[in-house]
Amino acid sequence: MTTAGDIMHRGAQWIPAHETLDRAAQLMRELNVGALPISDQNERLCGILTDRDIVVGCVAMGHDPAKVTAGEMAQGTPRWIDAGADVGEVLREMQSHQIRRLPVIENKRLVGMISEADIARHLTQDQIASFAGRVYAETTAR
Repeated sequence: MTTAGDIMHRGAQWIPAHETLDRAAQLMRELNVGALPISDQNERLCGILTDRDIVVGCVAMGHDPAKVTAGEMAQGTPRWIDAGADVGEVLREMQSHQIRRLPVIENKRLVGMISEADIARHLTQDQIASFAGRVYAETTAR
C-alpha cells in the first residue's frame, strides 16, 4: 500500500498566523514553494496561504503585504491527511474538496505536503486523469 507519507514532499514548513504576507512571500522564495500551511499559536493547521492569495487577495486589492497577516488570509476549513493514509484517501480528499495541495500530518505535526506534482510522479495515468477531471471540474456552487 502506497501512503501519503510515501508520495509527499518532505520539509514543509508552517507560516505562523501572526506573520505578515511579505514574510510569507520571502519564505516561499527560500523554500521554492507556492503555498504554506498556516499555523495557530499551538502549531495547529488553521489554513493554507498561496502565492496567488498574496497577489490577488492583498496586493491587487491595494493592501500592504507588510501589514496583512497570514491568519487574516486563512479562509474556510483547512484540509489535511494523515501520513499513514492510503493514496486513495489522498485522492478522495483532494478531489472532493477540489484542492491542489494537501498538508500531511503525523502525530499532530506537519511532516510534508502533497501537491499535484507529487501526484503526477507517483500515480498511474488513469489515476492522474481521474484526479485532474475531478479537481478541475467546474463547480455549480460558487
